[in-house]
Amino acid sequence: MALRQIRQYGDEILQKKAKPVVTFDSTLHGLLEDMWDTLREHDGLGLAAPQVGLLRRVVIVEMEEATYEIVNPEVLETSGSEVRIEACLSVPNKQGDVERPAYIKIKALDRYGNPFIIESDEEMLVTALCHEIDHLDGILFLDKALKIQDRPLDEEITERRNKKDGRQASDKRKSNVRGRK
Repeated sequence: MALRQIRQYGDEILQKKAKPVVTFDSTLHGLLEDMWDTLREHDGLGLAAPQVGLLRRVVIVEMEEATYEIVNPEVLETSGSEVRIEACLSVPNKQGDVERPAYIKIKALDRYGNPFIIESDEEMLVTALCHEIDHLDGILFLDKALKIQDRPLDEEITERRNKKDGRQASDKRKSNVRGRK
């Protein structure tokens, strides 16, 4: 597929509310494939369609244990509260402390229009889901941040992760995309 340009802070599209997806066809599938290529090229955890210039309610999230394609997400329930450090592909060189729920339950559709539910109290997944769903409503982490600071250079982040995890820099995440056939 193709890499898409990631829209950067200041681009008006990032402040607009995305519209629901109504047609589940090859156009949507192509968008999802392009989003996966773009996310992996930039070594991100999640990406929302507005970040690649389309005002559609489409999100992808990639964790170590699973990947998610989320269309028309609706938050059903949240509970608890935790402050976590967040960064964003659309806001390079910045990170911030953001208060997010400790638990989330959402319903959504997959790329074929089939409904499913995601329920989690896993910190990274909850944060990623909240962060990406906010993008669909024109909200950036900067809008919610309690404190914003400069982000370490990517090389510093990679080195720190590798030391912490014992991973090699060239390791790739597993791909287990929900909804892919």
